[in-house]
Parts: sequence; C-alpha cells; structure tokens
Amino acid sequence: MFRTALRNVLAHKARLLMTVLAVMLGVAFVSGTLVFTSTISDAFRTSSQKSFDNVDVAVMPASPDEPGGTAAKDPRLDGKALDSLARLPGAASVTGTANGFTGISDKDGRLIASGANSRGSNYFPGKDGKDARYPLKQGKAPTRADQFALDAGTAAKGGYHVGDTVRISADGPVRQQKLTGIFTTDDGRVAAGGSLALFDTKTAQKLFGLSGGYSEIDVQAAAGTSQAALQQAIDKALPKDSATTATGKELADAEAKAIDENMAGMRTALLAFAAVALFVGIFLIANTFTMLVAQRTKELALMRAVGASRRQVTRSVLIEAFLVGAIAGVSGLVAGIGLAALLREVLNGFVAKFPEGPLVVSPSAAVAALGIGTVITVLAAWLPARRGAKVPPVAAMNSVHAVATTKSLLVRNTLGALVAGLGTASVLLATSVYDGDDTSKIMLGGGGMLLLVGVFILTPLLSRPLIALATPVLRAFGTSGLLARQNALRNPRRTATTASALMIGLTLITGMTVIAGGTQQGIDKLAVDALKADYTISMEGYTQLPTTAEKKVREVAGVTAVTPLREDMATIGTGGAAQPTQVTGVDGAQFGSLVRPDISEGSLGTLRGGRILVDQDTATRNGWRAGSRLPVTFQGGKKSTLTVSGVYQGNQMLSGIYMDNRTLAPHQKDISDSKLLVKMAGGPTDAHKDDLVEALGKNPAVTVADKKDVSSAIASMFTLLLNMLYGLLAMAVIVAVLGVINTLAMSVFERSQEIGMLRAIGLDRRGIKRMVRLESLVISLFGGVLGIGLGVFMGWAVGQLINAHLPTYELVLPWARMGIFLGLAALVGVLAALWPAFRAARLNMLAAIKAE
Repeated sequence: MFRTALRNVLAHKARLLMTVLAVMLGVAFVSGTLVFTSTISDAFRTSSQKSFDNVDVAVMPASPDEPGGTAAKDPRLDGKALDSLARLPGAASVTGTANGFTGISDKDGRLIASGANSRGSNYFPGKDGKDARYPLKQGKAPTRADQFALDAGTAAKGGYHVGDTVRISADGPVRQQKLTGIFTTDDGRVAAGGSLALFDTKTAQKLFGLSGGYSEIDVQAAAGTSQAALQQAIDKALPKDSATTATGKELADAEAKAIDENMAGMRTALLAFAAVALFVGIFLIANTFTMLVAQRTKELALMRAVGASRRQVTRSVLIEAFLVGAIAGVSGLVAGIGLAALLREVLNGFVAKFPEGPLVVSPSAAVAALGIGTVITVLAAWLPARRGAKVPPVAAMNSVHAVATTKSLLVRNTLGALVAGLGTASVLLATSVYDGDDTSKIMLGGGGMLLLVGVFILTPLLSRPLIALATPVLRAFGTSGLLARQNALRNPRRTATTASALMIGLTLITGMTVIAGGTQQGIDKLAVDALKADYTISMEGYTQLPTTAEKKVREVAGVTAVTPLREDMATIGTGGAAQPTQVTGVDGAQFGSLVRPDISEGSLGTLRGGRILVDQDTATRNGWRAGSRLPVTFQGGKKSTLTVSGVYQGNQMLSGIYMDNRTLAPHQKDISDSKLLVKMAGGPTDAHKDDLVEALGKNPAVTVADKKDVSSAIASMFTLLLNMLYGLLAMAVIVAVLGVINTLAMSVFERSQEIGMLRAIGLDRRGIKRMVRLESLVISLFGGVLGIGLGVFMGWAVGQLINAHLPTYELVLPWARMGIFLGLAALVGVLAALWPAFRAARLNMLAAIKAE
C-alpha cells in the first residue's frame, strides 16, 4: 500500500502541487512566527544583558509606600550614598547615573527618536578618565554645560559630526549644545531605535532635577565577592527606607521576563492569523482529496476487488496525504525562516527598530512545522479517504461519479442550520448582556466561530439561490454563461468548499474594517464632545512640560483660556477602602470653558476650595455621590476634607478626579504640568498653531495638537493594526486563490470528456475559456458575498462590546471598501481561472471524448 501511495503521489504531481502550496503557506506562517518572535526575543535579551555586564548590584531610590508614609520622598540618591558605597570592602567600582528625557532634534526640527526612547544620562569617568559603559568612537567626553556626546546611531540618522551644534530638549526651553563626542553603547533601548545623549554629571543632575543626586547607583563587585554578598553589604550600609537594591542577574532576568511577556502578545496574534491560513487550507486539502478519491473511484474499487480491505484503501490515501504534508512541512519551514527575516526587515523600517542578532530557529519551530504540515493534511484527507473506501466495488466500477444522496444533504443542511443558529444566538446574547466581563467576549468569539462553521456547512444549500441571482447576467454571455452556471451548481459541495476558503478571509477583513471605521468615528466624535479646548499641548515621552510653558502660552495673542493639568497622589476616603489615588489639578476657574464632561450627578460649576469632580467608575467603586464629603491625606501627610461637586461619565479624553490647582499646589513638592488645554479666539487655525509653537521655542519634544490631531493620534494605533491585519489576512486570501485554481483545474480534468463533446458540437476555444472563467467568477463572488455579509454582522457584534467602553462608537458601513473587497473577490476568480481555462481550451477534442 505504501508503494501504491507513493506511485499515486508521483503520478499526480500537478494536482497535488496546489495542496502542497496551500499547506506550505500556512506552515510558513506558523514557523515564521515562531522564528521571528524567538529572534526578536533573543536579540532584546542579549542586548539587555549586555547593559548589565558592568552592574553587579543596582541601587535605586525607594518609592513611597503611601502618601505621607515614612519611605523616601526624594526620588534620588544623594552624593553621600555614592561615597558610602565606594568605601565598601566588596565594591570594586561605583557609578552614579543621572538620567531623564532628552529629545534630539534633526536638522529639520523633528525628533530623531520616539519620545519614550529619547533619553539623556551622564558621562561618569572612572579613575582612567573613561566611562566603560560608553566607549568613545570619535571626539571626547563632555566637560561643560554647553557640551554633550551622542550615540553613533542617532548621530548618523541626524547627519551630525563632532563640532556640530545640535538643538536638544530636556527640561525647560530648547538648548543649543555642542557635540564633542560620538560613542557606542550596548544599551537595549538605543539598539531598538532610541537615542542617548550624555552630559557631564553636574549638567545632567541639573537638567533632570536631581539637585546633585543620582537616579541610580551601579556597583561592580571586587574579585571574589558574589553579587548576593555585595547586595547584603549594601543593604546594611544604607538606611532601609531610603533605597532599594537588585543584583545584575535579577535585573537581567526581570528584563528577559518582560521581553518574553511583551513578545507573547505579538506571538499570539501572529499565530492566530497562521491558524486562519491553516483553517482555510483545510478546505483546500479536503477538497483536493475529495476530488482525487472521486476521480480514482474505479481504481480504488479494483483494489477492493482484488483483495484490499477498506482499512488498506483508507491507509493508502492517508499515506499520500502524509507524504504531501511532509513535503509541505519541510518547504514551509524553509519559507518560514525567509518570512521571519523579511518580517523583521519590514517592521524595522516601518514600525520599530529591533536590535541586531542572528535568526533563531528553535527546535520547537522545526517540530511545529513538520508536525502541523503532516497532521493538518492527514486530518483533512481522512474523511475523503474513509468515504472512498466505503463505496462498494461493484457500484464504484459502474460509475465514476458518486452523487450525494438526498438523505446526506438533508442531514448536512439540518446540522448546518443548528450550528449556525446556535452561533447566532450566542453572538446576540453576548451583545445584549455584556457587562465588561470575559464571559461575554468568550461567548462572542465562540458564537462567531460556530456561525462561520454553520454557514460553511450550509453553503451547498445557499449556493443555489445566490448563484441563481447571477443568471440574468450570465445569460448575456450566451451558451458559455449558462454552462458556467450549470457547472457551478452541478456539485454544490465542491462549489461551497471552494467558496468557503475565500469567505473566511473576507469575513475577517470586512469585520476588522467595520470595527476600525466605527472606532475612528467614535474617537473623532469623542474629541469634539469632550473638549472645548482648541489645542492640547504635551511633551513627548510622557514627560512633564517645562515649568515656563504655561506662562508663555498665556502671553500668546488670541488665547482666551488655559489650564495646566498637574498630577499627584492623595489618599481619599475612610477605612479600608481608602487607597492612594491619582488626582489631577486644573485651573478651577477656567476648566469649565475648556472641557465638556457628561455630568450624571451634580454639576461642574467652578472647582474651588475643596470641590472635586469625579468620574462615574471611581464614584461607583467607592460609593461616592454628588455632595459627599471625603477626608483626604495629601502627599506630605497634611489632611483636609473634599466635597464631590459633580460626577461625570469618564472616557478616553476625560477620566479620574479633578480639583483646583490652588488647593493641590501647597501639598506638592515639585510642581510640573503634564498637559495644557488652550482655547483661542476664532478657534484653531494654522496661524494660531504656529504662534503657539513659536512661543514654546519650536521645541521638537513639545506637541501642539488640535482636536483632529488628538483623535488621529489615538486612532493611529487602530490604523496601523488594521494595515497589519490586511497584510496578514492576505495569506488566507492567497490560500483561497490556490483553492479556486486547484478546484477548477481538477474540475477541468474531471470534465475532459464533456469539454471534448462541447468542442465537437461547435463551442470554440474562446467559448470554453469564457465558460471556465465565468464559473470561477461566480464561485468567487458567491464566497465574497457571504464573507462580506458575515463580516458586517461580526463587525456590528464586536462594536456593541466596544460601545460599552466608547459610548460614541457607532456602526459605520464602509461601502467603498466593501465594493473594493467584492471587486477583489471577482479579480481572484478571474486570475484563478487563467491556467485552468487555458488548459481546458487546449484539450484535444478527440482524446478528450475517449477519456474516461
């Protein structure tokens, strides 16, 4: 039986090629995902570990456990701590680090690196006058306040050389710094596309508000001293409430764990789309082997007649499937490695910068590729093999084509209706009872899968009425059009299986497009509804605005209202429910003219004295209402009483607790603004925006955004995600195209005699080509219509869940894009028919008539 299976594989190379390609694409996606995530994780891990090569123990300031607690309130380590650690017997060297946000401007005034990765630190020379962390490639280390050094990658991006004057943004207005040195570094954030500027220690301490102190002290152990022993000595030398310590190994392990956790989400998402491609591939594999078994019915019957058992016949087909799957698995692994390399380069150029490193092909990736390739193929071929083995030898020899019985179709339609109905009910129930828990999400996801499977089971039944709708159009093509319609309806199971592959891909693409469109419109509406302010001013990298920003903005002509947003912590409430809570200080007199909160209780009024505005979730969680009087303990330990003046519905624009800055400021040690809201006479204009940018010193790290900019920034992540999804789901569509090509090619082979007869009675080659093309077009459009319809329904259902978190969300049907998707489905049909149509037209009519 093995020799028979091998002979059949070699005899049907062309027919099985499409199946191999389909499985290979799915396997390539899985193995490519595993190789890609392993490669990126390994590169980040290696890069982060290099950052800790010279750190045996890191000492950091202790964070306050609660407002007014006894833990350190000073977010720095002073010079005394550095001197004390340097005198420890087990310490070989001590390095004080002062770091913070530092944006580097390119020659056009834009930030070179993203805000979160734009950092500054100090050059801390050792006894030899060099800082081992930052080997100088060119020039020399900074020694004065107007000097700095820059990492080699950022210098290359900005086109800077030693001696150039560079605009930088740290704390306060833009500074003009002279570039004295260019260095290399193993810092993982720099390797990932960030920037690092180095100042002399005094300048760095002043820039980052450390007042002669350090944000971290790194200690290297002397020979013979372990990291654990050094850590114990440091813990004894420093006051318990002033600092925390961690060994270099602990830091490296924590970094590696964080990297793995961050990569887990990407790995899961990519594997989910690989599963979609494989799921679509299953239809193609099952369809291929169903047709192969049907075409070889006489051959299998002869094997039965000469003594082969049903089990042996089934085993023969499964061995064929195993060989096909093994070939697809090996080629898919090779293709996956190439896909991982390509994906890394593409994401490096458009999404993020990854550290350099070799491609990592783990044993699990190889095992997964080979295992998935063979298992998926064998499972998909099992049912056709079993069905073929069940046909009695005498019946099989009398007829090549085994027609599905009325009973089998009735059972299939009944089962499909039950599954689709259960899936629809689950989806509708999830949308009606959703209260933010995971149960509804699971019901929605499970219901969606059941609905998809149910529609797939029902596609033979649905194909007749939907394809019948195309009859008037097909009649316009004469005999070729009518024959195409009959061919598409002749074997509804085959038509349904072929169309379903395309249906699944378009369901996901359409659903994502509907969700993204509704979310974008909801965010746009939210920005308009929640903000009266014309502009929002903030710093890149989630850092605080310069302390002079508010004053400069108020001096701009046309400004009618301004409020800074100042964040701090306070303990509000009584008993065990009282927890440290973030509060936001605002200009209470002008806050109402800059925001438009959806008040559910009380009123906004004027926030003065102890009046506060609270979002509904916080109020509900703590049992607060408008008029509630609440005890508060501010940072520093002082106590007071606050009154809830209003409760509002929180959203992405407005959330949390707001109070007057004049009430909050006396309890803040360092006053800084996270954001400014600005309203101008005449509304937002290009001239007003230019005036604000000019007043802020054209600081590259300061963002001046109007309402449209704010909503676009929030929605940009959805746009990026959607574009990535289009690319990933294209894999499923490619598999569907292969399925249509495969089905048509095998259908042409199966109908060789019929095509020869059509040629003999007068249908020319052009008519044959047109018939095959129209059949492919009808099948593809059938799958496209089902996919778009299901996609709209699932998009609506997911939107109902989003609406619970984004009240302004509303269903938006992207008619133009759905038209494009339907057009793409038609294009798939046309392209997929090119080779089968050419082959059908080239058949020798006499040879075809004699074919069995």
